[in-house]
Amino acid sequence: MLQSQAFFSRLSQCHKPLDAVEHTTLKKALHHVDIPTKKATFAMACFWAPDALFGTTIGVIRTRVGYCGGTKHNPTYRDLGDHTEAIEIDYDPKVIDYQTLLDLFWANHDPTAKVKLQYTSFIFYHDEEQKEIAERTLKEQQKLYDKPLVTEVRPSAKFYDAEDYHQKYRLQQHPWLCELLDCKGDLLKDSYIAARLNGYVIGCGGVSQFESELPILGLDEKSGDYVRKLVTKYEGQGLVC
Repeated sequence: MLQSQAFFSRLSQCHKPLDAVEHTTLKKALHHVDIPTKKATFAMACFWAPDALFGTTIGVIRTRVGYCGGTKHNPTYRDLGDHTEAIEIDYDPKVIDYQTLLDLFWANHDPTAKVKLQYTSFIFYHDEEQKEIAERTLKEQQKLYDKPLVTEVRPSAKFYDAEDYHQKYRLQQHPWLCELLDCKGDLLKDSYIAARLNGYVIGCGGVSQFESELPILGLDEKSGDYVRKLVTKYEGQGLVC
């Protein structure tokens, strides 16, 4: 069993540093975690915030943002048609269950907000079990609000990846880190470490979790210290979009 796989099995139980070396990459960066996953797809307003939130959620392996729910072929950010901004999550069901992901969904956006379709609230289920859990939690959540929920539960639809500049948006605000990870294109969407750092750099996950995960991420001393300072600075600030 690979070290990264052993780690997940146990769980189921700015600015560039002045002395940074130019044009290097982290050869041991943990981009790929080869374990069976399931998918979850949510729309919960702007997709940058949930990308950071779920990217640092223990048990989540990969994230990507995109457009879902509509009929327009090949939507783009500037020509979205009848789609909404959404996040697609690959998660390890041995570590985190769908109910827990839904708990995060409900807790981290306003499901009563009447906004344009681009930012509205959807749960796109991938199987009958997800449908049952989603519909049950929808009824439970409605009891907590005086206003009606706008959230809809729908079967999963074709997911169109958003443009590269939207993927791991918070991480891309630290180009030095992206260069170290050699992270661009499809790797921005498929990389485990990119998903984690995209949240850690704005404080998601917190310092304690970052320190526990640091040994497997493949960061060197300087990059680890760089991220540590960011997660320490921003822990507790909440999601930003």
